[in-house]
Amino acid sequence: MRFFRILFDFYLNASVHVSLSVVALTMVTAYFFQLPDNVSLLGFAFFGTIVCYNFVKYGVEAEKYLIVYNSYHKTIQLFSFLCFLPAVYFFLQLGNRTRLAILVLGLLSVLYAVPFLPKNKNLRSLGGFKIYIVAAVWAGFTVILPLLEQEVSLSWDVFLLLAQRFILVLALILPFEIRDLRWDDTRLRTIPQVLGIEKTKRFGMVLVAFFFFLTFLKDELTAIEIGTRFVVSIILLVVFVLGKNMRQKYLASFWVEGVPMFWFGILWCLEQFL
Repeated sequence: MRFFRILFDFYLNASVHVSLSVVALTMVTAYFFQLPDNVSLLGFAFFGTIVCYNFVKYGVEAEKYLIVYNSYHKTIQLFSFLCFLPAVYFFLQLGNRTRLAILVLGLLSVLYAVPFLPKNKNLRSLGGFKIYIVAAVWAGFTVILPLLEQEVSLSWDVFLLLAQRFILVLALILPFEIRDLRWDDTRLRTIPQVLGIEKTKRFGMVLVAFFFFLTFLKDELTAIEIGTRFVVSIILLVVFVLGKNMRQKYLASFWVEGVPMFWFGILWCLEQFL
């Protein structure tokens, strides 16, 4: 039993779970725009997210972003290096415009962690800025990349989906912000630091409402899209309303971060049985 607990914690700490969530949101975009399966893009999304997330999480603590002294973090670092190889392979299989967009989003992710501003500051250290960078990268990655790869032209529905995805990711991040409140540097000025826990929860509920009701502004809309977004919205509202202790170990890192997978799972089941 202890072995499975260690394996599960590694699954979370090594960013495998969050990578699957990125893949799931990418597939949700493909589903709604009726895009064909793209193994190269999904492969890069999975392995690239592991590399990027682990660099951001653990590279900041490492000497020159490479030398790690904690043995557990060394294992995660080795795992990330192994994931880097298939990430490069899948990256090279993508179209030129997609690769350029990945480089832009990748640069934003690197600047999030690596100091490049005066007084050794990075984008993460800019007060109140952190959450919006993460949401922008997720939205760009899971909406723009699959559409670019299939050369889908920009439209009102594309911009609306991009806005919805940005709002959804903001809502998904808030439980993490509440969980990390006790550890975050006060200079980060995270939303819970500024608003407090209860107001942050209410802000999260407002975001979820915006996420759902923006659906009705789309030019092309299906009952499945409305229904699945409604289910996702209800789940997140329950988290904010009933989640009395956001600091529980697995509430944010497993259950909340797994919402995109649950969303795609519903879509997949509907496609199989309807």
